[in-house]
Amino acid sequence: MDLSKAYYITGTAYAGKSTMVKLLAERHGGIACEENYHDALLDGLDAAEFPNLTYTRDLKDWHDFIRRSPEEYARWIRDVSKECEILELEILSGLDDGGKPVFVDTNISTETLHRIAGEGHVLVMLADPEISVRRFFERPDREKQFLYRLIMEEPDPQKAMENYRAGLERINSRENYDTFLHAGFPVIVRDDALGVEGTYALVERIFGLKT
Repeated sequence: MDLSKAYYITGTAYAGKSTMVKLLAERHGGIACEENYHDALLDGLDAAEFPNLTYTRDLKDWHDFIRRSPEEYARWIRDVSKECEILELEILSGLDDGGKPVFVDTNISTETLHRIAGEGHVLVMLADPEISVRRFFERPDREKQFLYRLIMEEPDPQKAMENYRAGLERINSRENYDTFLHAGFPVIVRDDALGVEGTYALVERIFGLKT
């Protein structure tokens, strides 16, 4: 696959990236590389080469995951993203797109995207950093509810929750937000007044696509 022809959406949590990728693929007859699509390679990864991605794969006691310090958690997330980029580039390079457009919810760094993506093929979507922390456990997906149960099982659930949220605050910091904001790509900031369809219209316009 020619990497310059894919459409990439990056940014912060709760900005609507995964929703837009799904809609774009559905409405344009394309291929959706959805959130964490690199997990398809997880089982075969060498722990020595990908220590951060395999950390959860090989974890024996998931309580250790939530007990890490905020600094350890934030560092792990950053390093996971670097390893994800390696896998994403491998997957996309070998993808048979069949001439269809490819829409990617990506962990690829903005520096790399400047190098590989075609003009007008990258969009940054952002949400207020506080949303990512405040609403993390509001989503019904299994992963977040599993983590919530682990926290509630701790001897001091309130302290465990405060520790975990401190990690989320580091990951979803204003500094990280500003890095995306000034990365040199078009930006959409989450606006609930627009709704899904209003946001989708902006995404199509930025990508130069017509339904």
